[in-house]
Amino acid sequence: MTSPRTRITRIGDGMYRVEHEDQNELVYAAGPPDNRWVFWKGRVFQIAGNGAGDSGPDKVRPASGARPATESLTAPMPARVSRILVQPGAAIKKGATAIVLEAMKMELPVRALADAIVVAVHCREGEMVQADAVLIELK
Repeated sequence: MTSPRTRITRIGDGMYRVEHEDQNELVYAAGPPDNRWVFWKGRVFQIAGNGAGDSGPDKVRPASGARPATESLTAPMPARVSRILVQPGAAIKKGATAIVLEAMKMELPVRALADAIVVAVHCREGEMVQADAVLIELK
């Protein structure tokens, strides 16, 4: 019996293909080594080093902590708004794509982390947005 193997291939600046057990997924990374932001399956994670000079991360956590009364969907990296799939007042289900960004010739779907109501949309299709820009507010 052999153990499953994971293969990671760098396919561009900040873009990686992860192959594991017959699955291929794209993972995007940005930021300095001691404070890396990773975009995977519509979610953003922060990998913060402990500053002690070791190569391993001190902690990996979702970029957003405990769910506040109003939650913001933000841009994981500089990108162009390709499609906005929600409007204020609309209900959105956990995991549903709210907005699609385009960066480095790849589409980046940004998904709701929980069932919510769209409070506001703070961008327009075709607009360039910076990393951490608030795109959509949910409640």
